[in-house]
Amino acid sequence: MISIIVVNWNTRELLRKCLDSVETTIRSLSYEIIVVDNASTDGSAAMLRENFPQVCVIENLENRGFGMANNQALRIMTGRYALLLNSDAILTENAVSELFACMENNPGAAMACGQLLNADGSRQNSIASFPSLLTLMTNMSLLEYLFPRRFPSKRYSHSGIVEVDSGIGACLIVRREAMDSVGLFDERYHFFFEETDWAYRMRRAGWRILHVPTAFIYHLQGQSIGRNLRSRIEFYRSRYQFFHKWSSGRYYQKVRVVILLRLVVDWLLTFLGVFLTLGFQGGLRDKWAVYGRLLLWHLKGCP
Repeated sequence: MISIIVVNWNTRELLRKCLDSVETTIRSLSYEIIVVDNASTDGSAAMLRENFPQVCVIENLENRGFGMANNQALRIMTGRYALLLNSDAILTENAVSELFACMENNPGAAMACGQLLNADGSRQNSIASFPSLLTLMTNMSLLEYLFPRRFPSKRYSHSGIVEVDSGIGACLIVRREAMDSVGLFDERYHFFFEETDWAYRMRRAGWRILHVPTAFIYHLQGQSIGRNLRSRIEFYRSRYQFFHKWSSGRYYQKVRVVILLRLVVDWLLTFLGVFLTLGFQGGLRDKWAVYGRLLLWHLKGCP
C-alpha cells in the first residue's frame, strides 16, 4: 500500500490534474490518497468532494505550511510508503511503479525521487545537495561540472539509480520505517528545506537517498507557491534555519556573511544591467527591486 499525500493551497485546477494523473497512471499498486488543504479560498475542497469522493481530505482553517500539513497526513497514513506529491506535479506512466520498485529492491533506502520535467519535456533539477559554505561561495553549475559524482544534476543523463544527498520535494517516495526512525518533518520550516532537513537526518541515521532517472514527473515549477518576494524571504529564512540547526555558531556566522555578500553583489550587478540598458529591461528592473528588498530585510535583522 502506498499513501499518496498532496498538500494544496489555492491550486484547484492543478490539483485536479494531479489527481487525474494518479488515477490514470497507477494501476498495479494499491494506494490511498490524502489531501491536506491549507485553507484554500478557490473552492478546492468542494472540487474534491464532487470529483474525488474517495480521497481523504483534511481541511485546515489556516495555511499551516508544507511540513506541518504533510505531518497531519503522515500521522494517519496506512501505507508502507508515503508518496509526497506537489499539487503542480503530473505523474507519467510507470513513474510510481519505478519508484516503488526502487524502494523494494533497496531496503536501505529511506526515500527516492524521480526525474522532474518541465511542461515541454525538458529536464528540471530533481536533486538537491546539502547546503554548505562551498555551495554558497561557488556557482553550483561549476561544481556539477567539476565534480559530477559529488554533485549530480540534470546536465548528466544517468542510466541507473544514483545515490544523492536529497531530492526535490515535488515527488518523493518515503519508507515508513525510516520515518519511524528519525521522526516526521521539522515543523519549524514553513515551506522550504523541509525535505532537505529530513533527508539530512535520514542520512545521519544511516539511510540512503536515491534518484530514479527513469521515473518521469511533470512539474509546473513554482505554480503551487509562486515566485514573489514573500516566497524568496521564506527561502532565505528556511536556509538560515537549516544552517543554525546543523552548524556550529562560528560556521553559522560565516554563512550569514557569505549570503549577505552574495546578495550585495547580485544587487550591484543587476543595478549595472539596469543602468546599461537604461532601465528598458523590465525583468532586470524587477530583479533589482527584489534584491533591494531582500537586502532591506536582512538589514532589519531578517524579521
